[in-house]
Amino acid sequence: MNYFEYFSEIEERFNKRRGSLLLLSTLDWALIETWREAGVPLEAVLRGIDDAFDKYEMRSARAKGKLRKVNGLGWCAQAVMQATEEMAEAATGVAGAATARGARESGFEAERVAQFLETNAVALAAAQLELSGADHVREETAKRLHALALSMRAEEAVPLDELDRTLTMLEERLFAAVMSAASEQELVSLREQADRELAPYRSRMGAVQIKQVQTQFLQKRLLEARGLPRLSLFYMGLG
Repeated sequence: MNYFEYFSEIEERFNKRRGSLLLLSTLDWALIETWREAGVPLEAVLRGIDDAFDKYEMRSARAKGKLRKVNGLGWCAQAVMQATEEMAEAATGVAGAATARGARESGFEAERVAQFLETNAVALAAAQLELSGADHVREETAKRLHALALSMRAEEAVPLDELDRTLTMLEERLFAAVMSAASEQELVSLREQADRELAPYRSRMGAVQIKQVQTQFLQKRLLEARGLPRLSLFYMGLG
């Protein structure tokens, strides 16, 4: 799986269909991460974006161009889920081909991955959190990243899927520590912001998806505010 390709192709298709460049918001990022973690195929996301804009353009033509411009990826969420279901149904009998596609190389060389891990370890070591418990997790995570970097330079490097599962676990522990150190006021403010940005798209998302996007939004903002890096290989391509 090419992590960077998943993000960049979604962003490119959305802006192409929108007809003008729009920097994706924190909410859009959270939605893409939710799709990725749920295993939604890139093809389904792109098809859903196309389907949503096809319908929008038909309605816009009838309304003589008076419809509001699409300003968020969440507007396509319902169409993406529908495209995912349709692709799953159509995939019956072709599982072998899907497996072959999923087994393609990520394109990330071991040395580049090791450098990414070491860069994040240095960033973690330099950061300071508010509580001693959170700082302990930060320090332990930095040491673990250094160890993982060494393992990537070994004769038999750690498989990328196994490595990313480990990095996801480390990030979840770090996020939990940051949550425990955050003030009630900060958490309430971020949740209110997430609710405001989600409001236009709630009708297009299920309750589970809304909860996932809210969590991703909160995690991204809390880590950014403290200068803490994201650890997944997904962010290696975005650096």
